[in-house]
Amino acid sequence: MENRKNFFHLHLISDSTGETLISAGRAASAQFQLSSAIEHVYPLIRNRRQLMPVLEAIDSEPGIVLYTVVDRELAELIDDRCREMGVPCVNVLEPVLHIFQNYLGAQSRRRVGAQHALNAGYFARIEALNFTMDHDDGQMPENYDEADVVLVGISRTSKTPTSIYLANRGIKTANVPIVYGVSLPDSLLLATHPLIVGLVATTDRISQVRENRVLAPDYHPGDYTDRATIAEELKYARALCTRNNWPIIDVTRRSIEETAAAIVALRPKLR
Repeated sequence: MENRKNFFHLHLISDSTGETLISAGRAASAQFQLSSAIEHVYPLIRNRRQLMPVLEAIDSEPGIVLYTVVDRELAELIDDRCREMGVPCVNVLEPVLHIFQNYLGAQSRRRVGAQHALNAGYFARIEALNFTMDHDDGQMPENYDEADVVLVGISRTSKTPTSIYLANRGIKTANVPIVYGVSLPDSLLLATHPLIVGLVATTDRISQVRENRVLAPDYHPGDYTDRATIAEELKYARALCTRNNWPIIDVTRRSIEETAAAIVALRPKLR
């Protein structure tokens, strides 16, 4: 008998952007393969007037309620109303705050959106993101020595999304395509500052991803999806990395986050 997914409502209430809740909710939902969440996200809920329509929506479509609201009065209102409606709710941030308070022996400031403060770290991430977008897919090769990380690899080895993920952590990242038989720019070979990492994957994985791209209308792949050609490209890429003593990461079974973590681990000063 075929298993069918059960759908449930997942209400996410935040006094900030809701990113923390979305990540937490999806991480938990992923553990239940036969259930799928219908997400309702309510960001920037900071007063009673904004909260009341949210509570009405929950009453109309009951489900699990997760929230990150630092205002005690609003948090108590959510708890009370969810109890009356008979729906489970969790203040995701509160247990973590208690642990910090007990360990540090100090009360939290309970400042809304504190994690998004416009501090030096924030502007470093913006600078890194701008650098990364300017140096995507081999652009502006004259500036490679200004990068913290340079990713090299053949087409469809997740260079761009990994670069953007690293940039969001404040790591200035460039990426350079490896094309069979084409020399890499001298500015990359002579760079001394960045960590240069080669990304590879299995022939089957790259072929599969490329075939999905070929589904686009008016796209003529040629040898782009041919497994023998891809195998030669990978062999060439590995040889280039070995010749230059660049570490290689196989991204076949890695998520973008896992690949980024492996890159950071290669250079402790990026942590």
